[in-house]
Amino acid sequence: MTRAGNRLLSLDVFRGATVAAMVLVNNPGTWDAVYPPLRHADWHGWTPTDLVFPFFLFVVGVAIPLALGPRLARGEARAALLGRIARRAAVIFALGLFLHAFPTFDFATIRIPGVLQRIAVCYLVTAALFVTTSWRVQAGAAATALLAYWTAMTLVPVPGFAAGDLSKEGNLAAFIDRTVLGPHIWRVGRVYDPEGLLSTIPAVATTLAGLLSGQWLRAARDPRRVALGFAAAGALATGAGLLWGVWFPINKPLWTSSYAVFTAGLALLALAACHWVVEVSGWRGWTPPFVAFGVNALALFFLSTLVARILVVVRVPVDGGRSVALQAVVFERVFAPWASPVNASLAFALATVLVWLALMWILYRRDIRLTV
Repeated sequence: MTRAGNRLLSLDVFRGATVAAMVLVNNPGTWDAVYPPLRHADWHGWTPTDLVFPFFLFVVGVAIPLALGPRLARGEARAALLGRIARRAAVIFALGLFLHAFPTFDFATIRIPGVLQRIAVCYLVTAALFVTTSWRVQAGAAATALLAYWTAMTLVPVPGFAAGDLSKEGNLAAFIDRTVLGPHIWRVGRVYDPEGLLSTIPAVATTLAGLLSGQWLRAARDPRRVALGFAAAGALATGAGLLWGVWFPINKPLWTSSYAVFTAGLALLALAACHWVVEVSGWRGWTPPFVAFGVNALALFFLSTLVARILVVVRVPVDGGRSVALQAVVFERVFAPWASPVNASLAFALATVLVWLALMWILYRRDIRLTV
C-alpha cells in the first residue's frame, strides 16, 4: 500500500474528494438556483449531498487506527494519548463555535451544535474507545448505539405528539434540542438541529464503522483483500440500511439508524473503489489534487466556511445607495450574465472549489500540514 508515514494514499484521496464535495455543496452562487442533487433532502430520503458528512465521519474513523495504532504499538501511555485526543477534540469544537459566533459573537443566541462540533464529539468518543477497548467492544458499542437510538425515537413520546412521530417538530431528538439548548439551535430549522444532541449518538456509530474498517485495513495488508472486503461489507450494509429504512426512514437531519448503516455501506463501497484504483491497479497520476485537499481537510473546511461568511458580511455599495453582500456582487457580475441561474450558481461553486484547490496545492507542494 502507498504510504507516507502513517498516511495511506487512497484514504487521502477519498478524504480529499469528500471535503471537495463539502465545499461544492456549501457554496452555490445563490441558494435560489441549485441542482437538486446538490441540495439536502428536505426530510426523509436522501440525495448525493446527504452522503458527504457521513462519508467524512467515516473517514475520521478509518484514520484513527492509522494515526494512533503505531503509537500504541510503540508503548505510548494510554493516558497521554487520551489527553492528546481530548485536546484535539476541544480545539475542533472551539473552531466550530467560532464559525457560529463570527462576526457578531452574540453568545446569547450562538448555535452550539454544528458540523465541526459533531466531528469533535465523534472523534473524541471513537478515538477514546480505540485506545481503551477491543474491536469487539467497539462493534458492540456501534450496534448498541443504533438500536438504542431506534428504540428511543420510535417508542418514547414527545409532549403533544405520539410515540414514533418523526416529523420535524414532533420527534424526540428535536424535542431534546429545544428543551436543552433553547435558542442555541439551528435558526433555519427553528424546531430542530441537524447536528443536535441525541442524533450525535448514531453519528458516533458511523465513525465507529470507519474505525472498525480502519483496523481491518491496517491488519489485512493485502490491498486486494482490503478492497474486496470493503466492497462486500459495503454492499451488505447498504442493503441492510435500505431494508431498515422501511421501518425507520433514512433521514439525514435525524441521522436515523438506517441512514447511518446505509451511508456507512456506501462509504465502504466508495473507499473500496478508491483503494482498488490507487492501491491495487496503481493508477495514481490523477490523485494529487485530491491529496492536496485530503491532507488539510479540516483546515479547508474551516477556512472555506470562514471565507464564505466573510463574503456575506462584507457589504459593497451599489446603485441607489444600497449595499449588498460581496458574494452576491461577485455572483451577479461575474457568473450570472453568461449562464442560466442554476448553471451560474454551479459555476460559482466550482470556481470556489478551484480557488481553494490552488491554495491547498501551494500548501501541499510545500509539505505544510495545518493540523490541530
